[in-house]
Amino acid sequence: MFGLDPSYAAQKSLEIFKKNNIKNIIELGSGLGRDTIYFAKNNIKVHALDFSPSAINKINEKSSSLGLDKLITTEVFDVRKDFTFVKKDFDGCYSHMLYCMALTLDELEILNKKINNILKEGGLNIYTVRNTSDGDYKKGLHITEDLYEMNGFIVHFFSDEKIKRLLNGYKNLEIIRFEEGNFPRKLSMVINKKTS
Repeated sequence: MFGLDPSYAAQKSLEIFKKNNIKNIIELGSGLGRDTIYFAKNNIKVHALDFSPSAINKINEKSSSLGLDKLITTEVFDVRKDFTFVKKDFDGCYSHMLYCMALTLDELEILNKKINNILKEGGLNIYTVRNTSDGDYKKGLHITEDLYEMNGFIVHFFSDEKIKRLLNGYKNLEIIRFEEGNFPRKLSMVINKKTS
């Protein structure tokens, strides 16, 4: 859907990871692995989780063919479930567009807490969301909060205020605005540091 090249978010995140000596991350909602592969090619160890078994199979195939098996581990997983199976030693967490899926603010607060629990002290949680400047905001069928259904997909849109509401246990270091795709989608990239 988004091509094979790494996303802008992954490229920017790699710069941040290298600057902060982050070498071991968990990626939530890895999709077909374009960012997963990019991180691994740049010597970042990635534990990639996705809800789709076919997406995880595709990552495994790519990882094997590129000789990246030692840097990539994968798991079919629903982020609404408990993370107790995950070791608590990640330097960072990365997710591109996962937070703007059909998850309510309450579910996102729970997810943020779970991520906090598996990050090392001072670890980074970097995520991207479609923001309220996006051309699709308030279009389609209103579901609840800032969630709208368009063409069978539910999208959660974020204001800066909502991003700040998700800071329990974190300090925001930066919010970077960028665009993606032909439409283009207007996104915010949120860089948060674990504080407690």
